[in-house]
Amino acid sequence: MKSTKNLLLILASLSFVSIMGAAIYEVISTTPQWSAAPPLSLTMFQGKYGLNSGVFWMIIHPVTILFLVAALIANWKNSRRKRILWVFSTYILILIVTATYFVPELVHIITSPYQNQVDPDLQSQAALWEKLSFARLCLVVLLSVVLLSALTKPADNLNDRIDEQGNQRLSH
Repeated sequence: MKSTKNLLLILASLSFVSIMGAAIYEVISTTPQWSAAPPLSLTMFQGKYGLNSGVFWMIIHPVTILFLVAALIANWKNSRRKRILWVFSTYILILIVTATYFVPELVHIITSPYQNQVDPDLQSQAALWEKLSFARLCLVVLLSVVLLSALTKPADNLNDRIDEQGNQRLSH
């Protein structure tokens, strides 16, 4: 059973770290480009071959939730539970904020009609989105560290720990 607990936590961690990596890539590579001078700088999203990163996010989030739930269930009775639960609950809050602010705002910005000039209001909205997205990324990095640190905790049940004299003891 320990191997299942470990495997599910490893899969959850890999999936979550993939989110972190993709978010870092976007913050470094794409966001500065499209947010520089909208709507002039939005051409990467427009046209027949425009960038659609939404496909990745719509796949990775449900997979990550599934792995986190499975890892949480498998590790419920051991010291990993608190870390997994903290990551999972904070991640759900991030997804709610993403669905209610980040995605609608991004869609509003990137679907703005092309113009040969910068729209100062749109540029201001893009700058705010970029700053808040960076803050969200910092939280995701912190959560990744917490989740990965759960792998350093023992996978045995809290009730199954035995001290040197052979007496059962509870630990937290």
